[in-house]
Formats: sequence, C-alpha cells, structure tokens
Amino acid sequence: MIIHLQDSADPRVDDYTSLTDTQLRKVREPAEGMYIAESSRVLRRALDAGHRPRSFFMAEKWLPELADVIDAHPDVPVFVGTAAMLEEITGFHLHRGAMAAMHRPAPADISALLAGASRVAVLEDIVDHTNIGAIFRSAAALGVDAVLVSPRCGDPLYRRSIRVSMGTVFQVPWARLPEWPEGMALLEEAGFATAALALEPDSLTITELAARNDEKLALILGTEGDGLSPATLARAGDSVMIPMYAGVDSLNVAAASAVAFFATQKTAPA
Repeated sequence: MIIHLQDSADPRVDDYTSLTDTQLRKVREPAEGMYIAESSRVLRRALDAGHRPRSFFMAEKWLPELADVIDAHPDVPVFVGTAAMLEEITGFHLHRGAMAAMHRPAPADISALLAGASRVAVLEDIVDHTNIGAIFRSAAALGVDAVLVSPRCGDPLYRRSIRVSMGTVFQVPWARLPEWPEGMALLEEAGFATAALALEPDSLTITELAARNDEKLALILGTEGDGLSPATLARAGDSVMIPMYAGVDSLNVAAASAVAFFATQKTAPA
C-alpha cells in the first residue's frame, strides 16, 4: 500500500517525526510499543527476526530494492516522499535506504532467558547508545547467550543502538531487570557466577577468570563515566580486570566487553 506524501505534517507519519530528539524518542518509543529500524539491511534483519512492521518510510528510489518486502506485507503502508520532505520529517538526511516503524516485541521472560544460557552480559546504567549497540554486536559474535539491562540503562531498540549493532540486537535475547543490583539474585538463583569488570585491588585478571571455565557466568559491565556502583561491586562474586600496558588504566566499555566475551566464551566456533 504505497502512499506518496504531499505534506511533511501528515499525521500518518508521526512515528518518524523528530528522530534526532533522543530524550523524546527514548521515552516515546517504549511507551507507544514501537521502535525505528533504520537502513534497508536493519529493516530486513528485524523482519527476519519475526518483528512486525507498522509502516515503511522511504524515498521512491528504494522501492525496487524493497519490492519483495513490500509485496510480503500488502496491508502495511509504505510512505514515500522526496529526500527533502523525509529530512524535514525526521530531522536528518536519509542515506541508508528505507526505514520502518516496527512493533516492539513483548518483553522476554528473564527466568526463561537464564534457564537456557551459560554466558550472560549485564549492562548497568550504560546510556551511550553507540556503546550499547557495539556490546550487542560483540555479544552476538562471541557466544553470549543473553543480555540483561538495568532499569536505567539505555534502550537496546533505540535506532542508534540497532544501527551500530548491525541488527544483532534482534539476535541476542535480552530483557530489562526490574531492579538492580537486587536483580543479581535472579542470576545467583539460576546458578550463575557473577563477575564485575572493575579495577579493584583484589580483582582477578580476565585470564584467571577464563581459566575457571565456569559452567554459568554473568559478566557485569558498568556505565561509561563512573563504572560500576559500589553496591554492585559489593554484591558480585568477583571483580575482574583486563591488564593494561603503557599506563592505560581502562578500555572503553564496548571494547572491554569484546575482550571479556572472547576470553570467557564457553565454546569457540568451529
């Protein structure tokens, strides 16, 4: 159902307005049960993951490339406009192909996620969506079975997180914890050893942690500025450090996650 836009104020494209307003969108999208998939590749990955589209949004030149997607969803509106009109609606120039407003999937059951997992990442209050997306991409590539995010952590389904992850946020099961660090009890009850990445006097090295080869391991990653909270460090079973050279004291949280995931993965790919 192709609809050629004549007016950037058309109320039917409200899902796509003010996409550059992060504060607005991170509140509005979960409240309205939707998220934005930006770029043709990400859009296809969302559909492959079984997510349902509310509408598609693109310049006319992308119609042939996405003809199969449009044909497969005949009842979903496809809003088409000039590049200038689309930019006026969204707040930025679309150069990665189409976009889609997607129905947000129902929250995953945390107990079910943990029941089938041996490697879990926990993100405490990480608010940079680029870092969240990069962590999910590393999680998908390096065998992390599930990701749990704290109540104040950024939204993995925010469009920048999705884009940086290259759509892997659709592959790695995740859920938001109702409370933290009290929620660590869920991990402990499910049999997980908990390891907080932090430079503490008694920290294990990542090599020492990997040598234990825990049957079930949850790696806890902290916010970009202050790191993990004292309450989390007090509750976690271990603190873990990545040894550094040349006077460098730490890595960016996304880089640290990749090192930790690789070092502690349960089984390496063939």
